[in-house]
Amino acid sequence: MPPFRLHTLLRLRIAERDERRADLAKALRAEEMLRAEQSRLAAEQAELAQRERGLKSPGSANVDALLSTHRYEVVLAAQARQLSSQLTQVAAEIERRRLVLVEADRQVRVLEKLRERQAAAARIHEQRLDARRYDELAMIGHSRKEAAL
Repeated sequence: MPPFRLHTLLRLRIAERDERRADLAKALRAEEMLRAEQSRLAAEQAELAQRERGLKSPGSANVDALLSTHRYEVVLAAQARQLSSQLTQVAAEIERRRLVLVEADRQVRVLEKLRERQAAAARIHEQRLDARRYDELAMIGHSRKEAAL
């Protein structure tokens, strides 16, 4: 069977696909880290709200602590907005990288199908050559038998 002429290109496309897969994995890890940070921030906001309710209880209102808690609440809200914005950007990047990976995978599959077709064509060609050889051997054997009679 003849060697696949586009073997080098196929190897390059496979390497590119693997690289795109790694890029997508990095983006997914970044999203996971942002989601973990978002969960941590939400838990901190819930804890702060609980603390604020305790500070607002009748008879023990501490104005300085309430103001400090409110300022920290504003900071946490800003961080939450920033995280949300980053998550939106990362989601868009993930989708872009996913599409690039799909295209790279498609290019690899095209070359693999071409390799399979060429291999099938080579097998068919070899089978035809074998059939011709067997036919020739049969004709030679038949001619010898005819000549011997």
